[in-house]
Amino acid sequence: MASWGELTRELERLLRLRTFPIAYKRLEKVEELEKVPKVRKLDRFFTFCQLPTLVRSGGWTVGVTRAENMNQRCGRIHGLRPHLEEELHKEASMMGRVWYKNAEDAPKQVFATPRIPAGEAIVLAPLAAGKFDPDVVLIYGTPAQVMMLMCALQWEDYERLHFSFTGEGACADALAQCYISGKPSLGIPCYGERRFGHVADDELVLAVPGGMMEKLVEGLRGLYATGIRYPIALAGAELDPLSLLARPYPELLQQQKE
Repeated sequence: MASWGELTRELERLLRLRTFPIAYKRLEKVEELEKVPKVRKLDRFFTFCQLPTLVRSGGWTVGVTRAENMNQRCGRIHGLRPHLEEELHKEASMMGRVWYKNAEDAPKQVFATPRIPAGEAIVLAPLAAGKFDPDVVLIYGTPAQVMMLMCALQWEDYERLHFSFTGEGACADALAQCYISGKPSLGIPCYGERRFGHVADDELVLAVPGGMMEKLVEGLRGLYATGIRYPIALAGAELDPLSLLARPYPELLQQQKE
């Protein structure tokens, strides 16, 4: 298998990503975090959605344990706080005051939210640093880049991809869902990620199991070889597209003659 650095460089070459892909790992024990080099911890209150931008833009390696002052809802999603029913109802009460016309809709969202199993710590780092084997890799990109990533995953062993939108809390729909299911998961960055995590208006996030990264890069290479490349060259809406389509699909010319 190629190194994480090699895979990242190839991913960035083929897609021209703006920011670093992120490696994410759940740790059973706090002691495992001590083995990761140059881990930073935040000594203030913070939300999870602030962490990806510190990694993908700043190149930080960030560790969080149960001792850090991360928002409680974030802690429950990432397995750093217990999923107690009493706490979930308190969370629903808070969400219901902001996100829903009817308070009774809030528990539906809260109890539908994917959550990572309990552990003692999590760590995030630039994938290229190769500091650990990630459970999940987060890749932020434009809709066109994310589309290319998903097509690359389908290049071999095709599978239809299914995604969900739970509501506010994109890390649940992308990262937590991917961790739980072992399948790639698309997230539409939420209000919090945009307000506190600096996610741009034109960005989406794709969570990919760490074990699928080599398959993803091979898929991008395969598409590149057939002429499906990023950035996508514009042909023009007023032009006859037949000559361009006939390159990969020559049978179209014959169909037109018929």
